[in-house]
Amino acid sequence: MDWDAAGGRIRLPVLGDGEGELDQLKLAGGELHYYDHRFPVAAGTAEDGASAREVHDRQHYELVNWRRADSELNYRRFFGVNSLAGVRVEVPWVFEESHAEIKRWFDESLVDGLRIDHPDGLADPAGYLEQLHELTGGAYVLVEKILEPGEHLPARWHCQGTTGYDALADVDRLFTDPAGRAGLEAVAPVEPFHEMIHGTKRAITDGMLRSEVLRLVRLIPAEADLPEEAAEDALAELLTCFPVYRSYLPDGAEYLAQASIAAQVRRPELAPTIAALQRLLSPGDGLTELAVRFQQTSGMVMAKGVEDTAFYRYPRLTSLNEVGADPSIFSVDPFELHQRLLRRELHAPLAMTALSTHDTKRSEDTRARISVLSELPEEWSAAVSRLEAAAPIGDAPLANLLWQALLGAWPLSRERAHAYAEKAAREAADSTTWVAPDEEFERRMHAAVDAAFDDAGVRGILDSLAGAVRAAGWSNSLAAKLVQLTMPGVPDVYQGTEFWDHSLVDPDNRRPVDFAARMQSLERLESGTGPGIDEAGDAKMLVVSRALRLRRERPELFTEYRAVHATGPAAGHIFGFDRGGAITLATRLPLETGQGSGGWRDTAVVLAPGRYRDELTGLWFNSTGSLPLAEVFRSLPVALLTREEA
Repeated sequence: MDWDAAGGRIRLPVLGDGEGELDQLKLAGGELHYYDHRFPVAAGTAEDGASAREVHDRQHYELVNWRRADSELNYRRFFGVNSLAGVRVEVPWVFEESHAEIKRWFDESLVDGLRIDHPDGLADPAGYLEQLHELTGGAYVLVEKILEPGEHLPARWHCQGTTGYDALADVDRLFTDPAGRAGLEAVAPVEPFHEMIHGTKRAITDGMLRSEVLRLVRLIPAEADLPEEAAEDALAELLTCFPVYRSYLPDGAEYLAQASIAAQVRRPELAPTIAALQRLLSPGDGLTELAVRFQQTSGMVMAKGVEDTAFYRYPRLTSLNEVGADPSIFSVDPFELHQRLLRRELHAPLAMTALSTHDTKRSEDTRARISVLSELPEEWSAAVSRLEAAAPIGDAPLANLLWQALLGAWPLSRERAHAYAEKAAREAADSTTWVAPDEEFERRMHAAVDAAFDDAGVRGILDSLAGAVRAAGWSNSLAAKLVQLTMPGVPDVYQGTEFWDHSLVDPDNRRPVDFAARMQSLERLESGTGPGIDEAGDAKMLVVSRALRLRRERPELFTEYRAVHATGPAAGHIFGFDRGGAITLATRLPLETGQGSGGWRDTAVVLAPGRYRDELTGLWFNSTGSLPLAEVFRSLPVALLTREEA
């Protein structure tokens, strides 16, 4: 809290826009009430018959209009959520009291490890993880940390790795066809992604997080002699140009240098101020509060400017617009992914892998279906033109994004579709916003959503597209899931994704899960019923349950990483690896191999001679040095092989 910024009172932005809102205050039960809000009253401030407004003026807090939060708040909140205030966990007694319950869990052996949600918000993430290491006796700890391409966790952090967004980004891109890039870009052209995010991040520093920027200005020492207006502008530009979520000084000092150079190039008139700020923010003999708070703020700017704005404005292929991913990176070829997975085995074997979480913008199966569009760019371009003609929205990038979302989740309820459209449009903040909705635009947008359900032509386009991508989407889902579950790392399965789960962004991905249906599916699989690949989702449950069972029962089969190579005309459509006895084979870019171009033909994987069992289907195969994929993939587009012991 910055007590000096508001005359020693905490500003609470809860008042509405009406005249004389403070006159709506009432004293009741020793509290101040403002509609449904209740506020405590300090002892000795309400006993003399004063009015509610007079009592308010005696408190250590000041109720102000909600619109003042973005520029006049004097406490640290969670992004734009006024009711969630930061806790100074870096203070020893605060850490001790706030972690007493967590300590009890470990004292009583109730848990084995912890998942730390976004440590970037902490003043000292490394120090926090060290304290946690001591508190838990060195327990297994993962951090929900978003790494930009080429970025690594600081080596001094006491944790086993991240919660898996980096793995998610790698796996997704294996299933996008690089040949579709140009065609998809032409559907609704937008500026290059990294130019776009400069604008969206700057809008955040000048808007939602301006209070944080102004606090940084107040922390600049007077002897620096920097004009306030120039300092605010330069700090906002430095935050905007920061290439990763944050630094952890002295770790990551190079990112501050990169941001300074980029900011000076973009704003040469501010170059002296930017250079002076860089010196003030650099570690030197120790970190100043300015440096600490700057690091806490840069991650907030990145999160709101990129994940929660640009991801809704960049519609090329929205399966790539995922938390922890860079949408400008369109695909990863098998050779590159093999290298990344081998590095993961060597350097982070206990980090988590994931495909869906509570924060993903689209569930894994929704993304798997959307990725099929990279194999059908011309068909998608034609469909979007027809959809826009039949149900015009008036914002081409948003329309492209919205139709991809509906296709990825189709069929879905009307209520879910409308909720997603409204959130996506307001997050994009191009044609409408949360704080100032454009009613006419939103009317057109909701009319387009209704057309998907009520207009036979629009619905027919979506039905036809869904039919074209459904089988390939299922193939992508099964392949991505098997790769994620068996690759180096500790696999995480988000609840509900044992079946097909075509969720969109929260709260859509937090709907109740029918666990009874999943138990029944397991029972069917245990009875020996071989599942088909259909709407029921038993095929995915088969992959999930069998892969996890093999990891649990035969951990010695998952102790290394070797690429498995293929030969033949469709060799580019197979991705395989050997974990030390467990061999994963997965189909990629399935339209060509599965739907009418000759299939696998004489494509084969190179495997040592021997007899192999597919743990998914129970079928046996004989390799003479190679194994024909047409035989392996007769019933499923994936296989998990183990070799018969001599």
